[in-house]
Amino acid sequence: MKRVLFISSCGGHLTELLELKEMFSHYDYQIVTEKTKSNQNLKEKYPGRVHFLIYGTKHHPISYPFKLLANCFISLFYFFKYRPQFIVTTGAHTAGPMCCIAKLFRRKVIYIETFANAHSKSVTGKLLYHIADLFIVQWKSMLEVYPKATYGGWIF
Repeated sequence: MKRVLFISSCGGHLTELLELKEMFSHYDYQIVTEKTKSNQNLKEKYPGRVHFLIYGTKHHPISYPFKLLANCFISLFYFFKYRPQFIVTTGAHTAGPMCCIAKLFRRKVIYIETFANAHSKSVTGKLLYHIADLFIVQWKSMLEVYPKATYGGWIF
């Protein structure tokens, strides 16, 4: 069975990622997201399959670089512990390090651009467009923005 690591930041990105839950049973999967009060119940819903990174946003410019660096090391730990063959992500910033680690070790990266963007690139999309093995957009209009992307339709 293929090992797949599903990763995203919390909030809307995680909501989109969890819309893929029907796929989970087809894989030996793990879910990685940021730890917040609002998603603690995921550990009960997906026992032994949910793992957390440190919550942090770029809106806190003093602490964010340190949290991002720590999350790079935590991502490396999860990567070696679970040895995924595929990384599936809806973004955002917390997924970047894991995707870069995956590419270093020749694993496949599948990036799904956020539903929230129908006409412009996300920051994570700009970065991962060049390294993703499969880059999926949810709006046909985004094919003009990302010409090499695949239109996948809405996750919702």
